[in-house]
Amino acid sequence: MSTLTKSLKLGVATLAIMNVTAVVSLRGLPAEAEYGISSAFYYLFAAIVFLIPTSLVAAELAAMFQDKQGGVFRWVGEAFGKRTGFLAIWLQWVESTIWYPTVLTFGAVSLAFIGMDSTADMSLASNKFYTLAVVLIIYWAATFISLKGMGWVSKVAKVGGLIGTIIPAALLVLLGIIYLATGGKSQMDFGGSFFPDITKLDNLVLASGIFLFYAGMEMTGIHVKDMENPSKNYPKAVFLGALITVLIFVLGTFALGIIIPQKDINLTQSLLVGFDNYFKYIKMSWLSPIIAIALAFGVLAGVLTWVSGPSKGIFAVGKAGYLPPFMQKSNNIGVQKNILLIQGGIVTLLSLLFVIMPSVQSFYQILSQLTVLLYLIMYLLMFAAAIYLRYNMKDTERPFRLGKSGNGMMWIISGVGFLGSLLAFVLSFIPPAQIAVGSSTVWYAVLFIGCIIVVGAPFVIYAMRKPSWIDHSAEFEPFHWEQK
Repeated sequence: MSTLTKSLKLGVATLAIMNVTAVVSLRGLPAEAEYGISSAFYYLFAAIVFLIPTSLVAAELAAMFQDKQGGVFRWVGEAFGKRTGFLAIWLQWVESTIWYPTVLTFGAVSLAFIGMDSTADMSLASNKFYTLAVVLIIYWAATFISLKGMGWVSKVAKVGGLIGTIIPAALLVLLGIIYLATGGKSQMDFGGSFFPDITKLDNLVLASGIFLFYAGMEMTGIHVKDMENPSKNYPKAVFLGALITVLIFVLGTFALGIIIPQKDINLTQSLLVGFDNYFKYIKMSWLSPIIAIALAFGVLAGVLTWVSGPSKGIFAVGKAGYLPPFMQKSNNIGVQKNILLIQGGIVTLLSLLFVIMPSVQSFYQILSQLTVLLYLIMYLLMFAAAIYLRYNMKDTERPFRLGKSGNGMMWIISGVGFLGSLLAFVLSFIPPAQIAVGSSTVWYAVLFIGCIIVVGAPFVIYAMRKPSWIDHSAEFEPFHWEQK
C-alpha cells in the first residue's frame, strides 16, 4: 500500500483544479459587480499581489515543515516565538468563526428565492429576523452533526462544490453569453475604464474584499510534497489555478453586471436576482428555484466541512499547553466538543448584529470586512516569517524553494504579498461608499473593537497558561530553537 501511495503523484492540472475548488465561491460576485469593467482590474491585481504570493510562500513553508504539526502556528512560531505563533493560528480559527454568519447569510438568501414570486422572495431575503433564524438553525444543526462525527462530509463537500459552485458559475457565464448573442441590452458599460479611480479610497473598500475571495490558498501548500518535480510543476499549478480562478470571477461578475443595473446591485441578493432575470429572459423561470436550492446546498456543504475543520488546528495546539483544559475537552469519538460549542456561541452573538445593523447587506459587509482584517494579520505574519526563516533556518532542507539560490526571489514574492496584504488591511477600515452601513461610529467601533478583542485574547490566554494545561498524551514536536 505504501509503495502504491508513493507512486501516486498529483499532476499540474489536478492540483490546479484543487486550488480552484478550495478558493472559488460565487457569493462575493455582486460586491465586485459594483465596479463594472474595472472589477477585472481588481481581480487581476489581487491575484498578482496576494493569491500567487500566498500559494508559493505557503508551499515552501509547508514542504519545509511537512513532518511537523501546527501549520501556521509552526511557521510563525519557528520565526517569532510561541506567543506570535499562537496569535497566528488563533486568528485563523476566529476568522473562520466570523466567516460563518456571512456565508450562511448568503445561504439564507438563496433559500428565500425558492419561491416563484420574485417580489415576495426579495422581501423575505431582506427580512433580518428570517435571516437570523436561518443562520442560527443551520449553523447549530451543523455543529451537532459535527459532534457526532463527520466521516461522510468529504463526499457532501465534493457534491456541494460541484452543484453549488462549479455548475452555477458555468451556467451564469453561459447565460450571459446567450443574452448578449441574442440581442440583450447590457447594463454594464464595457466602454468604461479598466483602471479604477484610486483617488476615491472609499470606492476601494469593497475591492479589498477580493483578498478574502482568494484566502485559503495556504492550505493547498501541503500538497507540494505530493507532486512529481515540485520545484517546476507546483508553480505551474499555482499559475494555472490562479488563471482559472480569475477567469471565473471576472466572467461571473460581468455576467451579473450585464443583467442587473449597477444602482440595483445588492450584495446578498443580486446573484439570485441575476439568475432569475436570465431565466425570465430565456422563458425558463422554473429553473430559478432549482438554482436557489443548488446554491444553498453548496453553502451548507461548505459550512458542514468547515465547522469542525479550522477548530481542529487550534485544538491540537491547545493540547500542547496553549489552551485551558476546558477547551481541550473532546467527546467519546475525539471531536473537540467544547471548542465547537464556544465557536457556536461566538457565531450566535455575531449573528445578533442583524438587529443592530440597518440592513442584511450592511451586516454582511461589516462582518466580511472584520473577517478580512483578521485574516490579513495572519497573512502578514506568514509572509514576514517566510523571509525571517530564510536567515534563521538557512540550512534546513526545503523540498520546494523559491529561487534556485539566494533569498532574492523570497524577498520579492513575500514582499509583494506583505505589501498587498497591508494595503488591503488599511483599506478595510474605510466605510464603503456603495452601501448604507448606518452609523459610521458603529462601523468603526465594530471593526476596531473587534480587532482589539480578537488580537488581544490570545496574548491574555498565553500569559495565563499553566504547566497543568499540557496534555502529555499529545505529542507536539519542539521548535528548532528549543532543541539547541
